[in-house]
Amino acid sequence: MRFKINFQPEGKSIEVDAGTNLLDAAKHAGVHINAPCGGEGICGKCRVIVKQGEFETEKSGHLTQDEIDKGYLLACRTKIKSSMTVDVPIESRIRAGQKIATGVMGKDFKELVRHDGFAESLTKKVYVELPPPTLEDHTSDFERLKRELENLDYDMEGVLCDLSVIKRLPTVLREEGWKATVTLLEDGEAVEIVDVQPGDLTKKRYGIAVDVGTTSVVVYLVDLVDGRIIDIASNYNPQMKYGDDVITRIVYATSKQNGLSVMKDLVISNVNTLTEGIAKKNNIDLNLIDNIVIAGNTTMTHLFYGVNPQYIREEPYVPVANLFPLTKAKDLGIKVNEQAVLYSLPSIASYVGGDITAGVLASGICRSKELVLFIDIGTNGEVVLGNCEWFVTAACSAGPCFEGGGVKFGMRAMNGAIEQVAIDRNTYEASYKVIGNVKPTGICGSGMIDAIAEMFLSGVVDLRGKVQIDIGSKRVRSGENGPEYVLVWKEDAGFEQDIVLTEPDIDNIIRAKGAIYAGLAILLKEVGYTFNDVSKILIAGGFGNYIDVERAITIGLLPDLPIDKFKFLGNTSVMGAYLSLISRHLRKEAEAIAKRMTYLELSVSRSFMDEYVSALFLPHTNIDAFPTVREMMGRNSMKVK
Repeated sequence: MRFKINFQPEGKSIEVDAGTNLLDAAKHAGVHINAPCGGEGICGKCRVIVKQGEFETEKSGHLTQDEIDKGYLLACRTKIKSSMTVDVPIESRIRAGQKIATGVMGKDFKELVRHDGFAESLTKKVYVELPPPTLEDHTSDFERLKRELENLDYDMEGVLCDLSVIKRLPTVLREEGWKATVTLLEDGEAVEIVDVQPGDLTKKRYGIAVDVGTTSVVVYLVDLVDGRIIDIASNYNPQMKYGDDVITRIVYATSKQNGLSVMKDLVISNVNTLTEGIAKKNNIDLNLIDNIVIAGNTTMTHLFYGVNPQYIREEPYVPVANLFPLTKAKDLGIKVNEQAVLYSLPSIASYVGGDITAGVLASGICRSKELVLFIDIGTNGEVVLGNCEWFVTAACSAGPCFEGGGVKFGMRAMNGAIEQVAIDRNTYEASYKVIGNVKPTGICGSGMIDAIAEMFLSGVVDLRGKVQIDIGSKRVRSGENGPEYVLVWKEDAGFEQDIVLTEPDIDNIIRAKGAIYAGLAILLKEVGYTFNDVSKILIAGGFGNYIDVERAITIGLLPDLPIDKFKFLGNTSVMGAYLSLISRHLRKEAEAIAKRMTYLELSVSRSFMDEYVSALFLPHTNIDAFPTVREMMGRNSMKVK
């Protein structure tokens, strides 16, 4: 039997077989319901209310009795038994207004671009005027083209050319009276005629630089004649409907029928939509875009190419490739010039990808004589330590909590998310700032860091992150999941629920910050340095761009160093892709960076677990490593008394 499922308030519907999982039905209907765990029933985020119809659902500890009484259930744990009307509440939807880091054109970055110059993209365009064939000169079209290129000092011996180009050659050469633009790719000693187009198009050369992020996709449209960024577009990565982190996406891609194809098609379609939008906005013919450079973590790169990522998550954690060969747009379904050449920045290991190579390139660490620490905090945490002579890197398995996963009211940085929190030291009352200036519906990563720092300094939680239930405030209470602190009363929220931070939420955040801090500490210790030896700490990534450093130090996420040592860089992944798009020299430098990078596998480091356990306190078991926090604790304890 088949039943019709209506989703509100989207007004979308779909017919599905009896017994279909409700979350799967929503995906097929084009209705996005938050499911950071990929539908495994772990996160408790895919909450919906069935207004009408019969269903079979499993009990979940993620739902309180009050929520169950109101009709809430988890879509991923529910099977359809009749036609249904389903309400997707505001807290379960993705909404507009997410903060997406699209790059910061700082002074150092501009100097790097100016130093290396332009006109060194993957391909070059050459204008030719061929003598028309005659009875005396009846050389073939292709040989005639090669002959002219040889006259321009290009070595055509062993030249490569796609059959599709040769098929179009007779029409193209005659369209503008034997005047044409030839696109050449010189890769080592080999030369390939990538494309031939009618007329002189040497001044109309465009490319795109793409950051294929776990959470978002960013596209730069670039004029390859002068290196100018014409426009920028960004959007969510639509793969999020199958899980927030790389592990859940690997599981889906490798365990579901056509899962890998689905994942590839989603991200390629998103790149096409973004590219078509900015090209149309700027009156640029998509056929004139003939260079593409992408940067992404190792899993996202595999999914982009449609390559099986299964063994990235299985010991000994081996990717299929770190450096993929040059590819054509037509082979991946990218809707620009079908012969456009695509290059992806090289990865270093299973959990340190081309986005980090791009970040090291764009940040200028590779040119620094001083010791620099680079941190990319997103759905995972990658760190690099080094200078112009050497690099060592590691990945910290922080989990998705800073993106909202594993936190009851956690959400991404979008409209309705609490991004800043302050707590009165005497009354324990909370004040907050919300993205979009609307009623709050949850709390994002930067808000979580603020909230826990404030709860710690005001005495709401202790060194272990345990809520002090007896402090005498109505905001501190016992909930169904243990002690909790009420950030927002339901009358002030965007839905009829109090927004709280529970003790399990706080535990998750402490574990995430502990993993990142331990990764930083071990990386330094392995090469014989301490935090005091570091001249600069560069923070990249979408989430990292919005961190309050002082609050991050307070909870022990970042080391207690002078604030002026920290610098925010924004989306260095797309900036590194842009640099590699416009400069042959910088592409080679990126490859050299990847080759010089020493990867440290923290899971086999004997001292990592010791460091991690020590970091599972606020801010740390060794309070002497956080002198400014110790001082704040002293001042605030006096105020609270």
